[in-house]
Amino acid sequence: MVEQLKHECGVALVRLLKPQSYYRQKYGTRAYGLNKLYLLMEKQHNRGQEGAGIACVNMDAPVGTEYMFREKALGKDAITEIFDLVTPEWEEASLFMGHLRYSTTGKSGLQYVHPFLRRNNWRAKNLCLCGNFNMTNIDEIFQKIVRQGQSPRIYSDSYITLEWMGHRLDREVERCYVEAKALGLQDTDITNYIEDHVQMANVLRTTMQDYDGGYVMCGMTGSGEMFAMRDPWGIRPAFFHKDDEVIAVASERAVLQTTFDLTCEEVQELPAGQALIVHKDGSSSLEAILEPKQQSRCSFERIYFSRGSDRDIYHERKQLGQQLTAPILRAIDGDTDHTVFSFIPNTAEVAFYGMMEGLRSQGLSVRSEKVAWKDIKLRTFITEAGSRNDLASHVYDITYGSLRPYEDNLVIIDDSIVRGTTLKESIFKILDRLHPKKIVMVSSSPQIRYPDYYGIDMARLEEFCAFRATIALIEERGLWQLITDIYEACLAELRKPKAEQSNCVSALYKPFTVEDINTKMAEMLRPVGMQAPVEFVFQTIEGLHAACPDHQGDWYFTGHYPTPGGIRLVNQAFIKYIEEKQLK
Repeated sequence: MVEQLKHECGVALVRLLKPQSYYRQKYGTRAYGLNKLYLLMEKQHNRGQEGAGIACVNMDAPVGTEYMFREKALGKDAITEIFDLVTPEWEEASLFMGHLRYSTTGKSGLQYVHPFLRRNNWRAKNLCLCGNFNMTNIDEIFQKIVRQGQSPRIYSDSYITLEWMGHRLDREVERCYVEAKALGLQDTDITNYIEDHVQMANVLRTTMQDYDGGYVMCGMTGSGEMFAMRDPWGIRPAFFHKDDEVIAVASERAVLQTTFDLTCEEVQELPAGQALIVHKDGSSSLEAILEPKQQSRCSFERIYFSRGSDRDIYHERKQLGQQLTAPILRAIDGDTDHTVFSFIPNTAEVAFYGMMEGLRSQGLSVRSEKVAWKDIKLRTFITEAGSRNDLASHVYDITYGSLRPYEDNLVIIDDSIVRGTTLKESIFKILDRLHPKKIVMVSSSPQIRYPDYYGIDMARLEEFCAFRATIALIEERGLWQLITDIYEACLAELRKPKAEQSNCVSALYKPFTVEDINTKMAEMLRPVGMQAPVEFVFQTIEGLHAACPDHQGDWYFTGHYPTPGGIRLVNQAFIKYIEEKQLK
């Protein structure tokens, strides 16, 4: 998309199953595990550029020496910085964890960068945690912890989850301690018993049962336990590979394939509600932690977030483009002889290939050009607003002479259109310099109408150009009572038990067709002074589901939130929008 959304973070786990001497002899390096962790993180760099962190556990470290290490850094170069800080002690570790962060809550700073570490003199009670998650009910979890007497230092889902899970890990260790004492064990024999018998599945079941949200939660303990758990709705993605040398986890399948030279079949998807648990001795198993819910794998992963090099994602994105050929032809009145087809930005390239295949499959001769180019990021060293806007309008450049002025239509496909700001302030102005007869702006995804609360930075309704266009239509047609009714309905819903609430905001869109909203959107986003007319073409919900049949999570398009927390938050978002508007 031309306006980059912050991704849902990326995770990486590596567990070596052989002695260090094995990797030194076979691969000629002492840093095999670190090298693989680095590759997993670099290949997922697209998932988080605000910060990164790594951690490791050396289970063979002598008593009285450090055995858990962690480094964190901020900024787009964080991966390089943290690996530059790695010391030789890291090479002796067997468990490695990495995380790439994008904030979806507005909180920034090194203290919010994963992994988080909870220290204790008992190895089994040390907990290192990272994840790709956003919880919708962290206030409820916070109150639950407070009622038990805890006092978390920071109010964030990451820190609260660390403290809550750490508390449950303490209880699990104590359970093992009682068993060891009952067997008559003493001193370090008790410690060894605990480390051999601690069950992370128990910890996860008692920790995660009350959470509402999308997550992949990853952790490791000082005694050598490692886990990765996926939410019961399957919202956030997780994949793993295991053989006799290594067990590895990542947010994307293709990343594991590249890092370890694997086929698609050698990488498994972590099932919803289950955890991959690796024990101290290297044995591993899939454990059912929570009952699976309605499966709602994030379709935005397929459209935009995940790397297009994945076999299935590549074909899905091509199909998303191919399915749009009929409405595109209607938009240009079938005149392919006087139409140039292109794409913007690069993430839409695969959908573009599908669009072109769809047109050519109908026997049409079509022209394609590289019309728009992403220029260097221009520095905003000028403080005057007008000058800053002028600089921003030149983020993209055009290929002059790529179409015949005033004769050719220009069809541009993007993978998604969210806010529309860059279209209005930059892209449409730049493209208009080519003097196209008409611009058809195509989105391979449907209209984004609702916020996301499971890890994408789309939390405010007024950010979405589809929402703003709908409000404008309501104002034009004098449907003010509809807004009042929805506002009052949202207030009423919030008085109900969370599980009984429904999405009242969806009523906002019912009086209008997709074409109504498309037309108003084109009117609102077309800059003053632009000569070429603009028309929008969006993917349909049916087309999305046909192209991505295994990823039915579509709440940002349809309002069908998979969890009660999502429904509660969208109703709250509309109330907040109305009340803030009344204050202006």
